[in-house]
Amino acid sequence: MARGPVAVIGTGAAVCVAALVLLPLGAVLMRASTWPAFAPGDGQAVWFTLWQALVSAVVSCVLAVPVARALARRRFVGREVLITLMGAPFLLPTIVAVMGLIAVFGRSGLANQALAAVGVPPLSVYGAQGVILAHVFLNLPLAVRMVLQGWQAIPAERFRLAESLGFAPAQVTRHLEVPMLRAILPGAFAVIFVICLTSFAVALTLGGGPKATTVELAIYQAVRFDFDLGRAALLAGLQFALCALVAVLVWHVVTQAGFGAGLDRAPVLRAQGVGPLLADGLAIGGAAVFLLLPLGTIALRGIPGLLELPDAVWAAAGRSVTVALASTGVTVATALALALRVSDARWGAGVIDAVALLPLATSGLVLGTGLFLLVQPWAAPSSLALPVTVAVNVAMSLPFVYRLLLPEARVLRADYGRLSESLGLQGISWLRLIAVPRLARPLGFGAGLAAALSMGDLGVIALFASDQTATLPLVVQRLMGAYRMDTAAGAALLLVVISFGLFWAFDWWGRRYATV
Repeated sequence: MARGPVAVIGTGAAVCVAALVLLPLGAVLMRASTWPAFAPGDGQAVWFTLWQALVSAVVSCVLAVPVARALARRRFVGREVLITLMGAPFLLPTIVAVMGLIAVFGRSGLANQALAAVGVPPLSVYGAQGVILAHVFLNLPLAVRMVLQGWQAIPAERFRLAESLGFAPAQVTRHLEVPMLRAILPGAFAVIFVICLTSFAVALTLGGGPKATTVELAIYQAVRFDFDLGRAALLAGLQFALCALVAVLVWHVVTQAGFGAGLDRAPVLRAQGVGPLLADGLAIGGAAVFLLLPLGTIALRGIPGLLELPDAVWAAAGRSVTVALASTGVTVATALALALRVSDARWGAGVIDAVALLPLATSGLVLGTGLFLLVQPWAAPSSLALPVTVAVNVAMSLPFVYRLLLPEARVLRADYGRLSESLGLQGISWLRLIAVPRLARPLGFGAGLAAALSMGDLGVIALFASDQTATLPLVVQRLMGAYRMDTAAGAALLLVVISFGLFWAFDWWGRRYATV
């Protein structure tokens, strides 16, 4: 399978990723002349960050299991469309998603209007409960898709064998579904936990005061308002240590399901009776309402503003698409190289795996600050705004795409490695005939995820961009700051449509190519 070239390319990709993360962090640390003591509110920020991340990740993963199981064992008209639409919240720019949640759960939102109609006191979307609600809204779709792919990866022959042996539903769960969940859920939990651990926009918008401040928000305040790089470096180092600890713990508990190769048929899950049907309908319906209702409010509010978008919005949209496509190409190629290198299970696989997850231990804000310090002595930061944005978007998207590819790459290596070597398949031929068709689903989903995340990035570009290099999220933010809310809503809807369109196109390619 041309292990030599795979090892060289994978190792080179790992070196580039490590440099992209560690050099900006080093620039921040070197700029900080002293390491100050913790400020009075830093301890509270650390505690709240860990608590809300734990609760958000647990709730997201627990809710994802019945939803993914229901989608895996039910076939109905519009199922594929619903699965795609339910993934939209994770693809939304955070500020747009928060706007939708406020429209539904805010003081004058639809939920509180319904509660007032029956005499129930209103709910508050601000504070800890609002932060957790927003994180579940944003990350539940990611957990559902990861778990659903786990169910789809179980060969249909295993379910048919269980049926022929007369397995009861509890036995099917024990011998097939639980091993899969044991392999998938720790990785899903770790990814969502670290996402919530590095939360910024959600805490800034819904945090509700010092008691609901995250470490990421504290870093932003130290850099933006005080330019206290010493305190920012201290908090960034603490954040890095926390995220790295989570990654190490999960790396030790993640296992492989080990179902072996099948005949590439769709899994067969049968659940007879009214009870399972009602349970599946409730899971799918409840998740659909929770995830799609805020999206509907965003669409209704933004449609009128689409007719009044200035030329600057369309120019910014073009720059955002260019950045997104460039970021996606580099991210997918790097993640594939790293996943194939780690699946080889030879020397250095653990180190490569840690490097691939290294960007999770920092944040786009910290990387952007470090890159700003690195390029400032040599060039005007605004002249490098788009290339720097591409680089940081690659770093931020890489762990997600890598985690999607790694389990399937290990299965590919175990099931087809010796056969490929015996047939002399290597290089481009091996990628075209063996790797890409069997990794098409996670490749397509990962590419769509990377494109959508890049489209919605705001943190890095805000540090570098001029009016001529502003991307669409930054234009939306500036329109909101100028109180041009109708135009901002229209631009936000355009951003959502483009993000969702790119995701759908890549994801559709992956699902279609996998069936060829």
